[in-house]
Amino acid sequence: NLNRGDFITIIGPNGAGKSTLLKALMGLIKTDKGKVTRAKGLKLGYIPQKMHVEASLPISTEGFIKLNKPNAVNFDELVEDIGIAALLAKPLNSLSGGEWQRALLARALMDDPDAIILDEPAQNLDLSGQVSFYKRLDAIHAKRGMAILMDSHDLHMVMASTRQVVCLYHHICCSGAPQAVTRDPEFINLFGRDMATMMAIYQHDHDHDHHNHDHDHDHHNHGGRHHHA
Repeated sequence: NLNRGDFITIIGPNGAGKSTLLKALMGLIKTDKGKVTRAKGLKLGYIPQKMHVEASLPISTEGFIKLNKPNAVNFDELVEDIGIAALLAKPLNSLSGGEWQRALLARALMDDPDAIILDEPAQNLDLSGQVSFYKRLDAIHAKRGMAILMDSHDLHMVMASTRQVVCLYHHICCSGAPQAVTRDPEFINLFGRDMATMMAIYQHDHDHDHHNHDHDHDHHNHGGRHHHA
Protein backbone atom coordinates (compact mmCIF):
# COMPACT_ATOMS: atom_id res chain seq x y z
CA ASN A 1 0.00 0.00 0.00
CA LEU A 2 1.12 3.55 -0.77
CA ASN A 3 -0.57 6.27 1.26
CA ARG A 4 -0.20 10.03 1.34
CA GLY A 5 2.86 11.01 3.36
CA ASP A 6 4.72 7.74 2.75
CA PHE A 7 8.34 7.79 1.54
CA ILE A 8 9.18 4.32 0.24
CA THR A 9 12.21 3.14 -1.72
CA ILE A 10 12.37 -0.14 -3.62
CA ILE A 11 15.77 -1.84 -3.68
CA GLY A 12 16.99 -5.05 -5.25
CA PRO A 13 19.63 -6.49 -7.58
CA ASN A 14 19.66 -5.70 -11.30
CA GLY A 15 16.83 -7.58 -12.99
CA ALA A 16 14.78 -7.79 -9.80
CA GLY A 17 11.79 -6.08 -11.42
CA LYS A 18 12.01 -2.65 -9.77
CA SER A 19 11.34 -0.54 -12.87
CA THR A 20 8.76 -3.05 -14.12
CA LEU A 21 6.83 -2.72 -10.87
CA LEU A 22 6.81 1.08 -11.06
CA LYS A 23 5.62 1.01 -14.68
CA ALA A 24 2.86 -1.42 -13.72
CA LEU A 25 1.74 0.88 -10.91
CA MET A 26 1.63 3.77 -13.37
CA GLY A 27 -0.43 1.72 -15.81
CA LEU A 28 2.30 1.91 -18.47
CA ILE A 29 2.46 -1.88 -18.86
CA LYS A 30 -0.08 -4.65 -18.37
CA THR A 31 0.32 -7.14 -15.55
CA ASP A 32 0.04 -10.91 -16.02
CA LYS A 33 -1.40 -11.33 -12.55
CA GLY A 34 -2.69 -9.14 -9.76
CA LYS A 35 -4.48 -5.82 -9.85
CA VAL A 36 -3.46 -2.23 -9.16
CA THR A 37 -6.14 -0.33 -7.26
CA ARG A 38 -6.03 3.46 -7.21
CA ALA A 39 -8.06 5.86 -5.10
CA LYS A 40 -10.66 7.78 -7.07
CA GLY A 41 -9.27 11.05 -8.41
CA LEU A 42 -5.68 10.10 -7.55
CA LYS A 43 -3.11 12.38 -9.19
CA LEU A 44 0.29 10.84 -9.91
CA GLY A 45 3.55 12.50 -10.89
CA TYR A 46 6.17 10.39 -12.66
CA ILE A 47 9.88 10.74 -13.35
CA PRO A 48 11.01 8.00 -15.75
CA GLN A 49 14.47 6.47 -15.73
CA LYS A 50 15.02 7.59 -19.31
CA MET A 51 13.24 10.24 -21.35
CA HIS A 52 14.18 11.00 -24.92
CA VAL A 53 13.92 14.61 -26.03
CA GLU A 54 15.00 15.68 -29.50
CA ALA A 55 18.21 17.70 -29.22
CA SER A 56 16.90 20.11 -31.83
CA LEU A 57 13.67 20.81 -29.94
CA PRO A 58 13.49 24.62 -29.61
CA ILE A 59 12.06 24.89 -26.13
CA SER A 60 13.17 26.54 -22.91
CA THR A 61 13.27 24.72 -19.60
CA GLU A 62 10.28 26.71 -18.39
CA GLY A 63 8.37 25.84 -21.55
CA PHE A 64 9.11 22.15 -21.04
CA ILE A 65 8.03 22.20 -17.39
CA LYS A 66 4.71 23.88 -18.25
CA LEU A 67 4.03 21.98 -21.50
CA ASN A 68 0.48 20.54 -21.41
CA LYS A 69 0.39 20.98 -17.64
CA PRO A 70 -2.43 22.60 -15.63
CA ASN A 71 -1.82 25.64 -13.47
CA ALA A 72 -2.39 23.61 -10.29
CA VAL A 73 0.45 25.01 -8.19
CA ASN A 74 2.09 28.33 -7.37
CA PHE A 75 4.79 28.20 -10.04
CA ASP A 76 7.05 30.79 -8.41
CA GLU A 77 6.97 28.86 -5.14
CA LEU A 78 7.71 25.61 -6.96
CA VAL A 79 10.67 27.23 -8.72
CA GLU A 80 12.07 28.37 -5.38
CA ASP A 81 11.53 24.99 -3.70
CA ILE A 82 13.41 23.12 -6.43
CA GLY A 83 16.01 25.82 -7.04
CA ILE A 84 15.54 26.20 -10.79
CA ALA A 85 15.14 29.98 -11.21
CA ALA A 86 18.44 30.20 -13.10
CA LEU A 87 17.41 27.37 -15.43
CA LEU A 88 14.05 28.63 -16.69
CA ALA A 89 15.35 30.58 -19.68
CA LYS A 90 18.00 28.00 -20.63
CA PRO A 91 17.40 25.79 -23.68
CA LEU A 92 16.26 22.38 -22.50
CA ASN A 93 18.99 20.63 -24.48
CA SER A 94 21.71 22.57 -22.63
CA LEU A 95 20.90 21.22 -19.16
CA SER A 96 23.35 19.08 -17.19
CA GLY A 97 22.27 15.79 -15.63
CA GLY A 98 21.43 17.37 -12.28
CA GLU A 99 19.60 20.29 -13.90
CA TRP A 100 17.60 17.89 -16.07
CA GLN A 101 16.50 15.91 -13.00
CA ARG A 102 15.34 19.11 -11.28
CA ALA A 103 13.38 20.09 -14.39
CA LEU A 104 11.72 16.66 -14.45
CA LEU A 105 10.91 16.96 -10.74
CA ALA A 106 9.32 20.37 -11.29
CA ARG A 107 7.27 19.00 -14.18
CA ALA A 108 6.11 16.04 -12.07
CA LEU A 109 4.95 18.44 -9.35
CA MET A 110 3.02 20.77 -11.68
CA ASP A 111 -0.19 18.76 -11.21
CA ASP A 112 0.07 19.08 -7.41
CA PRO A 113 0.09 15.26 -7.25
CA ASP A 114 -0.95 13.05 -4.35
CA ALA A 115 2.08 10.86 -5.07
CA ILE A 116 5.17 10.93 -7.25
CA ILE A 117 6.92 7.87 -8.62
CA LEU A 118 10.61 8.11 -9.50
CA ASP A 119 12.50 5.44 -11.45
CA GLU A 120 16.21 5.52 -10.50
CA PRO A 121 16.14 9.35 -10.26
CA ALA A 122 19.80 9.79 -9.35
CA GLN A 123 21.51 7.15 -11.48
CA ASN A 124 23.19 9.66 -13.81
CA LEU A 125 24.28 12.07 -11.09
CA ASP A 126 27.65 12.28 -9.36
CA LEU A 127 27.83 11.87 -5.59
CA SER A 128 27.31 15.55 -4.75
CA GLY A 129 24.45 15.69 -7.25
CA GLN A 130 22.80 12.69 -5.63
CA VAL A 131 23.08 14.19 -2.15
CA SER A 132 21.65 17.49 -3.38
CA PHE A 133 18.78 15.82 -5.23
CA TYR A 134 17.74 13.63 -2.29
CA LYS A 135 17.93 16.57 0.13
CA ARG A 136 15.66 18.58 -2.15
CA LEU A 137 13.28 15.65 -2.52
CA ASP A 138 13.15 15.19 1.25
CA ALA A 139 12.39 18.90 1.78
CA ILE A 140 9.62 18.83 -0.83
CA HIS A 141 8.14 15.72 0.78
CA ALA A 142 8.17 17.39 4.19
CA LYS A 143 6.55 20.56 2.85
CA ARG A 144 3.97 19.17 0.45
CA GLY A 145 3.14 15.87 2.14
CA MET A 146 2.63 13.79 -0.98
CA ALA A 147 3.61 10.13 -1.10
CA ILE A 148 6.95 9.31 -2.70
CA LEU A 149 7.78 5.94 -4.21
CA MET A 150 11.09 5.40 -5.95
CA ASP A 151 13.56 2.68 -6.79
CA SER A 152 17.31 2.89 -6.36
CA HIS A 153 20.41 0.74 -6.55
CA ASP A 154 22.41 3.02 -4.24
CA LEU A 155 21.96 1.49 -0.81
CA HIS A 156 23.87 4.22 1.05
CA MET A 157 21.56 6.93 -0.29
CA VAL A 158 18.49 4.81 0.37
CA MET A 159 19.40 4.26 4.00
CA ALA A 160 20.05 7.97 4.48
CA SER A 161 16.99 9.38 2.75
CA THR A 162 14.01 7.07 2.95
CA ARG A 163 11.51 6.12 5.67
CA GLN A 164 10.64 2.66 4.45
CA VAL A 165 12.43 0.14 2.25
CA VAL A 166 10.94 -2.63 0.13
CA CYS A 167 13.48 -5.25 -0.94
CA LEU A 168 12.43 -6.84 -4.23
CA TYR A 169 13.66 -9.84 -6.17
CA HIS A 170 10.74 -10.92 -8.37
CA HIS A 171 8.71 -10.81 -5.17
CA ILE A 172 8.82 -8.76 -1.96
CA CYS A 173 11.62 -10.34 0.06
CA CYS A 174 11.36 -8.03 3.06
CA SER A 175 10.19 -4.54 3.93
CA GLY A 176 10.19 -2.06 6.77
CA ALA A 177 12.40 0.64 8.27
CA PRO A 178 15.93 0.70 6.77
CA GLN A 179 17.62 -0.49 9.97
CA ALA A 180 15.24 -3.47 10.21
CA VAL A 181 15.66 -4.46 6.56
CA THR A 182 19.47 -4.59 6.80
CA ARG A 183 19.13 -7.24 9.52
CA ASP A 184 16.60 -9.35 7.61
CA PRO A 185 17.91 -12.77 6.43
CA GLU A 186 16.47 -12.15 2.95
CA PHE A 187 18.45 -8.90 2.63
CA ILE A 188 21.62 -10.64 3.83
CA ASN A 189 21.01 -13.46 1.35
CA LEU A 190 20.62 -11.01 -1.56
CA PHE A 191 23.38 -8.53 -0.81
CA GLY A 192 25.78 -10.51 1.39
CA ARG A 193 26.64 -10.32 5.07
CA ASP A 194 29.44 -7.78 4.55
CA MET A 195 27.05 -5.34 2.85
CA ALA A 196 24.42 -5.90 5.54
CA THR A 197 26.97 -5.21 8.29
CA MET A 198 28.25 -2.10 6.53
CA MET A 199 24.69 -0.80 6.02
CA ALA A 200 23.84 -1.43 9.68
CA ILE A 201 26.91 0.54 10.82
CA TYR A 202 26.13 3.32 8.34
CA GLN A 203 22.51 3.49 9.52
CA HIS A 204 23.62 3.63 13.18
CA ASP A 205 25.99 6.53 12.45
CA HIS A 206 23.33 8.31 10.38
CA ASP A 207 20.73 7.98 13.16
CA HIS A 208 23.29 9.15 15.74
CA ASP A 209 24.08 12.24 13.65
CA HIS A 210 20.38 13.01 13.31
CA HIS A 211 19.90 12.62 17.06
CA ASN A 212 22.71 15.06 17.75
CA HIS A 213 21.39 17.49 15.13
CA ASP A 214 17.89 17.39 16.63
CA HIS A 215 19.30 17.86 20.14
CA ASP A 216 21.36 20.86 19.03
CA HIS A 217 18.38 22.29 17.17
CA ASP A 218 16.11 21.98 20.21
CA HIS A 219 18.75 23.46 22.49
CA HIS A 220 19.30 26.37 20.14
CA ASN A 221 15.59 27.20 20.07
CA HIS A 222 15.07 26.82 23.81
CA GLY A 223 13.32 29.89 25.11
CA GLY A 224 13.13 31.45 21.67
CA ARG A 225 10.20 32.16 19.43
CA HIS A 226 8.82 29.51 17.13
CA HIS A 227 7.18 30.48 13.88
CA HIS A 228 4.92 28.08 12.05
CA ALA A 229 3.78 28.46 8.45
